[in-house]
Amino acid sequence: MIVVEDVHKHFGGFHAVDGASLTIKAGSITGLIGPNGAGKTTLFNVIAGVLKPTSGRVTMMGEDITGLPPHELFHKGLLRTFQIAHEFSSMTVRENLMMVPGQQLGEVLWNTWFRRGVVAAEERALAEKADEVLEFLTIDHLADEVAGNLSGGQKKLLELGRTMMVDAKMVFLDEVGAGVNRTLLNTIGDAIVRLNKERGYTFCVIEHDMDFIARLCEPVICMAEGRVLAEGTIEDIKNNEQVIEAYLGTGLKNKVIHEAHA
Repeated sequence: MIVVEDVHKHFGGFHAVDGASLTIKAGSITGLIGPNGAGKTTLFNVIAGVLKPTSGRVTMMGEDITGLPPHELFHKGLLRTFQIAHEFSSMTVRENLMMVPGQQLGEVLWNTWFRRGVVAAEERALAEKADEVLEFLTIDHLADEVAGNLSGGQKKLLELGRTMMVDAKMVFLDEVGAGVNRTLLNTIGDAIVRLNKERGYTFCVIEHDMDFIARLCEPVICMAEGRVLAEGTIEDIKNNEQVIEAYLGTGLKNKVIHEAHA
């Protein structure tokens, strides 16, 4: 469980996150929505250790993780993906996955000289695990493909696969559907649901595709102007006056209501 308490992140006079408080319950797929500039990605970056908050507190399973760097959070099981996928473009899909686990024996020069058999055995085990992950994600046919040749949606699946190569507890997905065709988006959605139900992953998903959010997420949290505006089911959020106003603006909201009654 992640608890965010009164977090602020200021860039000079601009308050990107302005007193946000929320809870991401263990075992949930929580949706985080809001208009552009609401502070969603900045809050993600604060929780994930990319940015240090100006003030406030973040805890994970009761442990204070405020300001911890990403590599320390990685070892605690907190991972994130990015709106634009980051892959090792000249390596194969399988090799991209094999790179993920830390402290591999082959990273130590001594072991590559004097413990070659042990290093080779570890690499075989990692390759087998990578192949299992690719099969789970239904992209095992791409195992030997150079990652730079993948489509946008396939790269998003590869990023999801990276989280499966370690013991992830909490995964933050930043606009996983951006630039992805509907078929692959459904495949990504299926994978998220399976990871949640079969492996106990907790997800927090930033997404602008409301159909995708409605299919996967409960609860849904809406941010606006750096704060949490509303929380509830997708139907609660869709019918919330403050949320409608945040997305449409007061004037446009009243115009829509007027036209609906005309």
